[in-house]
Order: sequence, then structure tokens, then C-alpha cells
Amino acid sequence: MIAFLKGYIEEKKEGVVILDVSGVGYRVEISSITQEQLESAGSEVKLLTYHHITDSDQRLFGFFSSDEKALFEKLITVKGVGPKLGLTILSGLPADQLIGAITNSEAGTLSKVPGIGKKTAERIIVELKDKLAEYAASAGVTPTSSSESSVTGEAISALESLGFKKKESEQAVMKALKETGSEDASIVIKKALASLNK
Repeated sequence: MIAFLKGYIEEKKEGVVILDVSGVGYRVEISSITQEQLESAGSEVKLLTYHHITDSDQRLFGFFSSDEKALFEKLITVKGVGPKLGLTILSGLPADQLIGAITNSEAGTLSKVPGIGKKTAERIIVELKDKLAEYAASAGVTPTSSSESSVTGEAISALESLGFKKKESEQAVMKALKETGSEDASIVIKKALASLNK
């Protein structure tokens, strides 16, 4: 099991970095978060790695921080979330927003990430909500989920359950939030409904 790699960046492109470790080139898949932290080709770097081995394949996934790696390892424990999708989720939302969305049951926020449908988002929440609440506290990560964002998620879900499309629900809720300035979901939903039923 490869725990980390320390070497020079040979090549860096979207989602992948080739590391030269003592003359051996390792292909490491990375999230956009790690990608932003890496310097240009030729610079030395240490990446924490997750070594994924299947019957037909071996892949390395690299992380700049231990927090990101820990979050990735929690995500891939969820049924239906493999390492590739785990990396996509990490690329799609900053860590604190991701933890906030899971601990506050915001399936709508999670399903905005490419490749995550409503069912997968709900499964991630069910399986990780309690684990991540503990992790967030111990890692000192404060989930950035204000009451407004949970109101937004609740209002959008309510409109979707009434048969409105996701996009129109989001637009109506954003408009209603601006107009009412309210943090009461029922007021926001009523206002959004009024504009959708015009």
C-alpha cells in the first residue's frame, strides 16, 4: 500500500499529475482542490495517496492535505461511490461546503455535482451524516451552511416535489429570498409558488 509519494512534478494536466519519484513516473489522479495547490512542472511535492487495487486495475489518487484524503476515504465507503466519483465530488464542492451539505441533509446541493443523482445524494447523507458531524468537530472544520442555505435547499426540494423542474425551482426560490429577505422556508415557498403559478 502506497501511503504517500514525494517527488518532482513531471507533468500536470486536469485531474492528473505525473510524479517523478527517483526516476519512476507515477500517474496520480487528483481533485481540482489538490490541483490548485500544486506548483508548476519541475517543483517538488509530497502527495498523500490512496492506492486503489481491483482485479483488473491499480490506480493512485493523490491529496495535498490529510483532511481532503480523510473526506475522500469516507465518501468511498458509501455504496455506489467509487474513487472516481469520490474525486468528482471533492472537485465539485469545497470541503467545508460538502461537509455542511451532508450534515445538514441538503441533497439538492450535493446533486448539483456532476454524476450525482438525487438517490446517490440521499444515500451519501444517510450513510455519512453522523460520521461527518464527528469528523467536522475533530478536524475543526466548521460547515459553511447558514440557515439561509438550508432554507434554500428545503424550499427547492418542496417545489420539486410539487412537480416543478429543478432549474425553475431554484430561480423562483432565489427570487423569493431576495424579495422577502425571510429565513422562514414556508414564506419563501409561498412566494416562489406565487411567481411560478403566474
